Amino acid sequence: MTSLSVHRSTGPVIAIDGPAGSGKSTVSRELSVRLGVERLDTGAMYRAVAWAALDQGVDPGDRPAVAAVARTLALSVGERVQADGVDITLAIRGPEVSRAVSAVAANPEVRTVMVERQRQWVAERGGGVVEGRDIGSVVFPDADLKIFLTASEEERARRRPEEGAVAVARRDRLDSTRSVSPLGIAEGARIIDTTDRSVADIVEEVVTWL
Repeated sequence: MTSLSVHRSTGPVIAIDGPAGSGKSTVSRELSVRLGVERLDTGAMYRAVAWAALDQGVDPGDRPAVAAVARTLALSVGERVQADGVDITLAIRGPEVSRAVSAVAANPEVRTVMVERQRQWVAERGGGVVEGRDIGSVVFPDADLKIFLTASEEERARRRPEEGAVAVARRDRLDSTRSVSPLGIAEGARIIDTTDRSVADIVEEVVTWL
């Protein structure tokens, strides 16, 4: 299934990308409520695969083994995240998963599996708000609206106290330099610096673009 076929057969797709701590989850959650549509946190999907790999004793750097985990994982991502029937909503935000997720997300086979699931999610729901790092550039390059959120390094580190500035900077570097679907600003994306802005103000601006 291609992103183009999904876009033409369903309703609006809003793609929100950005680095760690830029406000993707908060803004996308509020925007989905405002618009009355569902939201998909694709980062949680990669974190769930990382959690499952660690839970099964698989080295996150073992690409074939992690890809096998991704292909067989029964995954549900919403307000709660479940993997093979286990609620891992809190577990995927822990330091061990945070350290492993960049390696998992850089796995080409894992990304192929997850992108297909993301496109299927939108097809089943008739659109929605989708957040991640390659949504506007790879998953839905023809999205109705593409947004790239950013914020100062200091602010992003403050928003991620459980990771800290060094870990956030490391994830930025890994996500931006990986060979497959690197973090970047999609063509046609509107850029919003969230450093000194309220969520309500940002959502109001986004709504005017629809």
